[in-house]
Amino acid sequence: MVFVSYLTLLLLAAAVAADGASGGGGLAEYEAQFEAWCAEHGKSYATPGERVARLAVFADNAAFAAAHNAGGNGASASYTLALNAFADLTHDEFRAARLGRLAVAGPRYVAAGSLRSAPFLGLDGGVGAVPDALDWRQSGAVTKVKDQGSCGACWSFSATGAIEGINKIKTGSLISLSEQELIDCDRSYNTGCGGGLMDYAYNFVIKNGGIDSEDDYPYRQTDGTCNKNKLKRRVVKIDGYTDVPPNNEDLLLQAVAQQPVSVGICGSARAFQLYSKGIFDGPCPTSLDHAVLIVGYGSEGGKDYWIVKNSWGESWGMKGYMYMHRNAGDSKGVCGINEMPSFPTKTSPNPPPSPGPGPTKCSILTYCPEGSTCCCSWRVLGLCLSWSCCDLDNAVCCKDNRYCCPHEYPICDTTSKQCFKGNNGNFSAMEGVSKKQSFSKAPSWDGLLQLLDL
Repeated sequence: MVFVSYLTLLLLAAAVAADGASGGGGLAEYEAQFEAWCAEHGKSYATPGERVARLAVFADNAAFAAAHNAGGNGASASYTLALNAFADLTHDEFRAARLGRLAVAGPRYVAAGSLRSAPFLGLDGGVGAVPDALDWRQSGAVTKVKDQGSCGACWSFSATGAIEGINKIKTGSLISLSEQELIDCDRSYNTGCGGGLMDYAYNFVIKNGGIDSEDDYPYRQTDGTCNKNKLKRRVVKIDGYTDVPPNNEDLLLQAVAQQPVSVGICGSARAFQLYSKGIFDGPCPTSLDHAVLIVGYGSEGGKDYWIVKNSWGESWGMKGYMYMHRNAGDSKGVCGINEMPSFPTKTSPNPPPSPGPGPTKCSILTYCPEGSTCCCSWRVLGLCLSWSCCDLDNAVCCKDNRYCCPHEYPICDTTSKQCFKGNNGNFSAMEGVSKKQSFSKAPSWDGLLQLLDL
């Protein structure tokens, strides 16, 4: 999480308090509302000072939302704001945690060996008819709303969402796919939580022969080491990807009529942080800093909109979704939504189910259970004479021969019995996790006996 300085928050608290003294209501006006909000969202704070500072931020956001909903300062009446899970963050904090990490500076760069198809020219050469309204959720082609947390990997959620959609349309099967595999392993051009681009993610999946499921390679909200064993567990395959020509809303509409489409947007408008419901029509810049998925379109009250799936959890917007104004009269679209659409293509069947890895081989005669790691517990003259089994896949064995650590926390601290991430040779307890005893399971001979059919 990224925080502004404590001094800045105290100054903000003082400013809101001063406003109250001059007739604006002050913090006391929002105290009960803040208490209810904390209970609803499970929020607590380490110190009374931090709580006061967060109350000040909350009060400022509450005043902003109330002014918008009342139509103040020329606010749009087509959407409303609410005090959602982000209401105790300043807008700068919110942007730092959730935005600014989409690799879209300048013209779209084509990765070496790219398998991108020709630009999309529309259904039936651009003359195909599309329905007046469409929602791919109703066809079962959209997985549940996910939450990227403070990891700037919105690009991976947009990419998996588009792949999940086309896979359902082509095969009838909806499978939630692994953003974490893209974050950890797609490193030629993308940088995990540091940012990326959906086209690069599509290219990675194509070259890898598919992508793993979310269940098998779950999301951790942080960068990690690529689990190369999981790269072979491909459940969904795509064959190519296509870019919709930028700033062409008619072609984007036709693309969405055939499948969910990845897009970049600008999420930097303050109203975006507290969006609750309705058709969002700005004001909003068009410098792209966030990736989302268009899953349909429609009209309401004479106003057209896109149905946008976000990756900020169900507590934001309409249970994780937003209606964004379509046909707004700007070729770039509201928040630049028309600037960079793309989608994957699929013609081939998915790979057959990957066989289980089977027992982990420690030595000629010793095996550990599937999904565990062999750790040497007794070594003489460089030869291991006794093995133990760590109940973690692809783990790091600690030198004390008693514990093991997850591969993404490879530094063992035998004193505190913690595992840490490395940082130029140092580590911080803020990043620690508890170690697991490597003797939790005894070495198994059963795998060898099964192989020998004894």
